[in-house]
Amino acid sequence: MADALPRDAVVSSEAEQLILVDAADREIGHDSKAACHDGHGILHRAFSLFVFNEGGELLLQQRSRSKRLWPGYWSNSCCSHPRHGEDMAQATQRRLQQEMGMRCALRFLFKFEYQADYGGFGAEHELCWVFVGRTGMPVRANATEVEAWRFVPPEQLDAEIATHPGRFTPWLKLEWKRLRAEFADALP
Repeated sequence: MADALPRDAVVSSEAEQLILVDAADREIGHDSKAACHDGHGILHRAFSLFVFNEGGELLLQQRSRSKRLWPGYWSNSCCSHPRHGEDMAQATQRRLQQEMGMRCALRFLFKFEYQADYGGFGAEHELCWVFVGRTGMPVRANATEVEAWRFVPPEQLDAEIATHPGRFTPWLKLEWKRLRAEFADALP
């Protein structure tokens, strides 16, 4: 792939400008990624991608231990934020390429607001768009973003979350529960 990044490329910073939104997802301003995650968080636009392989297994990633929030936790295939001046289609494809070294057609399913504190380190307060996709492309994870990755059958993820919920990011647990309950027919 011509636009593949080195496996250790730095692809985000605390200074990047995120999109602030209201509860109806209307853009109301911009602020740094750092400011958006300070304290209890400032509501900003985000996305979560659930990418499945051709066998119907979900790609999970373990977040880098250098992450400020939920380092070393298992999470969905890819999650991030559109930047100031970037639409959601551009942002999801950019980040999937930067983080996992792949491309994938994505289908929007739902969006929701959540807030989760991570001790004294900050918080997520996001209006998150959730997408699903399927690909046969190999994973080429970025080591600055991803500690490890694996494919897991949906039923196995259900069991792991039930048995060890503290190993997973709060947004993954919320999104996966809703995907399984309301959007099971949309999952590959």
